[in-house]
Amino acid sequence: MFIRQNKISKLFVVFLLIHTLIWTLIPTLTNSNLPLDTIEAIAWSSDIEWGYSKHPPLSAWFSGLVFKIFSNQDWAFYLLSQIFVIFSFIIVWKFSEHFFKDASLCLISVLILESIYFYNFTTPEFNVYVCELPFWALTVLFCWRGIKQNDYISWLLLGFFAGLGILSHYLFIYLLIALGLFFIYKIFKKEFNSKCLVSLITFLIVLLPHLIWLTENNFITIDYALHRTGLEESNFLNYLYFPLTFLIKQFGILLPFFIILLLIIKKFKFKINFKDKKLVFLIIINIAPLFLIFLTSFFLGVRIKTMWMTPFYLFIGVLCVYIFQTKIHKERLRYLLNVFLFLFVLSPSVYLYHSISKKNSRTDYPGKEIARHIQTKWDNTFSNKIEIVFGNEWDAGNLSYHLKSKPKWTGGLWRGIKEVPENINEGIVVIGNYNTDMSKHKICTSLNTSSYIVTLKLRSFNHNVCMIGKK
Repeated sequence: MFIRQNKISKLFVVFLLIHTLIWTLIPTLTNSNLPLDTIEAIAWSSDIEWGYSKHPPLSAWFSGLVFKIFSNQDWAFYLLSQIFVIFSFIIVWKFSEHFFKDASLCLISVLILESIYFYNFTTPEFNVYVCELPFWALTVLFCWRGIKQNDYISWLLLGFFAGLGILSHYLFIYLLIALGLFFIYKIFKKEFNSKCLVSLITFLIVLLPHLIWLTENNFITIDYALHRTGLEESNFLNYLYFPLTFLIKQFGILLPFFIILLLIIKKFKFKINFKDKKLVFLIIINIAPLFLIFLTSFFLGVRIKTMWMTPFYLFIGVLCVYIFQTKIHKERLRYLLNVFLFLFVLSPSVYLYHSISKKNSRTDYPGKEIARHIQTKWDNTFSNKIEIVFGNEWDAGNLSYHLKSKPKWTGGLWRGIKEVPENINEGIVVIGNYNTDMSKHKICTSLNTSSYIVTLKLRSFNHNVCMIGKK
């Protein structure tokens, strides 16, 4: 119809490869240090747990696996992030094949996502939001497959991927509530099939260990999530300010997307046919999560962080192309390609400029230099190797990542350690800001045998470092 059918798959593969190459190569060449969330996830992965202080475990597990395989190669973590993104694109493509006979419409549904900065500019940072992308896409895909095929495999996989989605980030619950609304719709239409309930089996099996962990750790991740919303600081104005801010930001994020739609559509008119089950499903998976999170902000007066919305727009291309498929002007598709190519070049160019010109971001942190300084001092002082680092996830996490012995990060500053035994076997490094961290504790000055301790003050980095080892 628009593009030769035999070329569409090749174009899609080329797009995926170029996207991956660009967004792996540019941050690798321009960033001095991995981003904050990635370093935190690697630090958490020192211990394989069913949850961590801020988030569910999945982002840490994947980061830890890559660290085990590739060690401290920054490019591997940028590649990991892009694998999650392009795999999500592939799932969106496979999903769109259920809605379009013309493969060119499937291609447009994915290419148009490049106009949303969640799927390019922010992707070099592997975090919980990138981590949940493929599971969001897979949950939607197997929900639809379950509805159409009504087979046990699809329903069980729906529960499995939904469980993994929750283990990626708790905001995944908004998608599950939206899908629940669709099943309520099916009940009213008297089309509900109880076979779908088998998905609860795999869902609960996947989620049960994390639920146990939550109860054993006083729901620490839930407390953190609530703290991030600013709920405890809520006042009357927040009930208006935060929802309004949320709407304005979403409009700004989607503006390039809608500009592309206006360029390729003849008439921006449409009718919603609620008898069209495909359209109803697409509306629910796209609009319902957004509406629900808006209501959360409106009724609770809580702040919605922009990055939280990363997976929410994965299927917006499928929805809009499905609504306007008969009004897409094939002669105007060159505009789509031109704008796509413009954004495809602009986004990495802006990222490149930002990385080179701005020198006060987390990715400019001199993690390698600090680790090298500490390693040199250690090698000149002690005979054993560094096996444990203490400190916050950022400072100590960077040491765990960069030091040659790849020491274990064992928790936040001083967590789990009150005194150091006289007969020390493991090399320990403690790092922190003197005024806010080190001065509150006396662990590095409490030993009777002072020869075990070397204190190093890195004035240029505003850090104090305490080394405890065997001479």
